[in-house]
Amino acid sequence: MNVIESLRDRGFVDNTTHEEELVEYLSAPGKRCYIGFDPTGSSLHVGHLVTVMALCHMQRAGHCPIALVGGGTGMIGDPSGKTEMRQLLTPEIIDENKAGLRAQLSRFLDFSDGKALLLDNADWLTGLEYIPFLREVGRHFSVNRMIKAESYRARIDSDEGLSFIEFNYMLLQAYDFYELCRTHECYLQMGGSDQWGNIVAGVDLVRRKYGKTAFGVTFPLIMTAAGIKMGKTHKGAVWLDPERTSAYDYYQFWVNTDDADVERFLALFTFLPMDEVRAVAGLSGADLNNAKAVLAFEATALCHGREAALEAYKSAAAMFGVKQIADSLLPSSGIPRGDDGSALDAVPCLAVDAGEFQGEGMPAFKLFALAGLAQSGGAARKLIQQGGAYLNGERLDAWDRAVTEADFEGGEVLLRAGKKRYLRVALGA
Repeated sequence: MNVIESLRDRGFVDNTTHEEELVEYLSAPGKRCYIGFDPTGSSLHVGHLVTVMALCHMQRAGHCPIALVGGGTGMIGDPSGKTEMRQLLTPEIIDENKAGLRAQLSRFLDFSDGKALLLDNADWLTGLEYIPFLREVGRHFSVNRMIKAESYRARIDSDEGLSFIEFNYMLLQAYDFYELCRTHECYLQMGGSDQWGNIVAGVDLVRRKYGKTAFGVTFPLIMTAAGIKMGKTHKGAVWLDPERTSAYDYYQFWVNTDDADVERFLALFTFLPMDEVRAVAGLSGADLNNAKAVLAFEATALCHGREAALEAYKSAAAMFGVKQIADSLLPSSGIPRGDDGSALDAVPCLAVDAGEFQGEGMPAFKLFALAGLAQSGGAARKLIQQGGAYLNGERLDAWDRAVTEADFEGGEVLLRAGKKRYLRVALGA
């Protein structure tokens, strides 16, 4: 199956130019394609994943993806999808953001031996001279056509309007496409549906200046079944940077996927075969929840690595119980299967004399200090008062809450401090 047909089958494709010619262009391996990422922040978020995954599919199909970091266009700001002008960034902030994006993209794409390219459009945009640029590029653009583009029209109709600096963005993005065609033989640009006008402008510029046929593909804006933009939660964006969204919280984001979105998200955000993904359609109850765990494991492994995904899985199992995932459910997944106790075994265990929990038991703050989850009794009190201490998955609301034998399930209690630190306490002789 041609990679474009595969992407369409998985729900990636919203629109294309030159459909038949595009399929033919990608029929042989080694073709180049690109997506631009403006460094407006130091981290990508889940809302960017469709574009990142599309590049991954291209690489897996034997093509050479180009991740174009917009060090130049980032100084202008893309008006697409924005109701007001973006804040202009300093070169120092842009450099810092570029470094963050490079690190994240390198987790998804293999840049070794020219298998993928990481380029920066500042290399050619910042050296352009204004008058020659207008003569060589600007003359190919019709203002009448530009203002009909959705991204421009929405801004022109807004209270703030469209600034002249932003009006130039389409020309610069089109020039990127021309430059990549000319220097890297890259004839396919991909992006979100809000980029359609910019991509078509680039296709037209390549034809006019270079006499070649270029192609464009756009992806749909992904909304959840609840009507929320993908990657947004009540806590804010879900970031790909583990310093901003931990691997455990990232895993939990996917576990909490709406039932109606599971099959679609497995198709978009994992590489599991589509025949296995389609089998999820008829699941419900515990089986569907297990499919969510597979989605979470696979998505976390892609973003943070298999070891981080295993730790997130084990932490979730320690909190909510080990998933008993049948071998027949999404069998290509590498998620641990069966109730072998490995998840709980991964959580450190401390044996404490059972006599400590008899009668009135042990105050919670003392137990947390004894377990090493707080440096002292005073620190343990503060941890509990701030809502960061949990006993068997339930937040403690009193620092002197007594922990007794009745709290021990199967001879153990599970303590958690903050988001990541776990410890089992077992009754000793």
